[in-house]
Amino acid sequence: MKYESTRGKAPLLEFGDVLLTGLAADGGLYVPTEFPRLTSADLRSFEEMSYSDVATRVLTPFVSPSIGEDDLAAMIEESYRTFRHPEVVPVQHIERIEPFAGFKTAAKERSCYLVELHWGPTFSFKDVALQLLGRLFEYELSRRDTGVMIVGATSGDTGSAAIEACRDRDGIELVMLHPRGRVSEIQRRQMTTVTSSNIHNVAIDGTFDDCQDLVKAMFGDTEFRQKHRLAAVNSINWARVAAQTVYYFTSAAKILPIERHEFAERGQEEQISFIVPTGNFGNVFAGYVAAQMGLPIERLTIATNHNDILYRTFKRKEMVINDVVPSTSPAMDIQVSSNFERLLYYAMDKDSEWLDHAMRSFRSEGTLTLPKQVIDFLYQSFVAGRASEERVRWTIQSFFYNLGVIVDPHTAVALAVINDDYKVLRPGEELVKKGPPIAVMSTAHPAKFPDVVEKAIEGPFELTQPEELAALADKPERCTDLPNDLASVMDFVATASNQ
Repeated sequence: MKYESTRGKAPLLEFGDVLLTGLAADGGLYVPTEFPRLTSADLRSFEEMSYSDVATRVLTPFVSPSIGEDDLAAMIEESYRTFRHPEVVPVQHIERIEPFAGFKTAAKERSCYLVELHWGPTFSFKDVALQLLGRLFEYELSRRDTGVMIVGATSGDTGSAAIEACRDRDGIELVMLHPRGRVSEIQRRQMTTVTSSNIHNVAIDGTFDDCQDLVKAMFGDTEFRQKHRLAAVNSINWARVAAQTVYYFTSAAKILPIERHEFAERGQEEQISFIVPTGNFGNVFAGYVAAQMGLPIERLTIATNHNDILYRTFKRKEMVINDVVPSTSPAMDIQVSSNFERLLYYAMDKDSEWLDHAMRSFRSEGTLTLPKQVIDFLYQSFVAGRASEERVRWTIQSFFYNLGVIVDPHTAVALAVINDDYKVLRPGEELVKKGPPIAVMSTAHPAKFPDVVEKAIEGPFELTQPEELAALADKPERCTDLPNDLASVMDFVATASNQ
């Protein structure tokens, strides 16, 4: 497997080099030159396999020849032993959705499932990729007898998941930037209470987009990047996206057999739809990759909160940066979705020259009108919906009282747009009430957002916290406050890398 940059000016690399490089030297993002394909027989075989076995089968083509299958399998097995559920990513069937008034028309007659991605060490879907990524880094660094300075930005969950995956690992120093006051208290404490000497937390006076821009600027400084051996854990690193494709396959392998008799009765091909709460576009782009590999996905729904650049892009056919407005789903408080560049690359038939000019123009002018070719491409596989704070609150409350299901605000965003999703028709499409099942990606444990959940549910209710989260309140925090200033952050990283 070879990897190319979306900007077209960086060298082709194998997986091991892409893992350590992160952002391409030309400012682009690495993608595989071609997607491996899985047969229908492969997909059926996943129904009898463990999560780790499916992960090994799906990821082996992406890491070859850098990493052998046996070594990969061992790292995968070790990674997912850290999860609190034996299935790693279990699926919950919501059998009775009629009582929830938000489900009407089409969605009412489709089976609905929650894909629980939050059973990892930090109770977030980011653990699925980052537990493996930490071990991949350690493996590759040991093989090369070198070290790296990982620099990342987080809107909430990436930071704690990356820190948990990389703490105390040989050859790794990690600096994680987060926007001061714009992550939940639990998210912050999950990062700042870690005492490992190789972990360095920085609170930036700004937004997540500011943090992300600082990281990209450091990677864009070739001399600084090489001197301090920078590496990335954000989803600009292809390994993150690749690892996230796995749970699309395992979810389908659990859901499609349940629905198989319905497909047979209706004479329809087996398909599945996914609704994905997303900000940086990495999670939903992994679904697109799974579809290119052969998973029969009817549609991917992009669910956003009021920081809705992705929704507006689909509706208005242009990307326009607005100010970030804090929400109860902070991991989605983003206006610049890095991984959308990867999708644009394929939408424009890998026209890297156009993409390079378009992305530079977008960042300098804050707006980009999308060509008809891109719009047609997006409508083939995606739809988009958004949820206001009031709808998120009401969704959390309704699911608790009507179904006994407790969800976090990010999952509530996805659940809130189901009805909108199935009123949105692509050109030439008819509204079909009975159709493929809907899988909603539940990306965080509700206990990470107790204040939001308890306020939404109202009444005599107190959310029980896992011991690991409850214990955070009594631990001292360790964090450095810095201004939104590149020179200040670079000085901090340089000092940390020389420790």
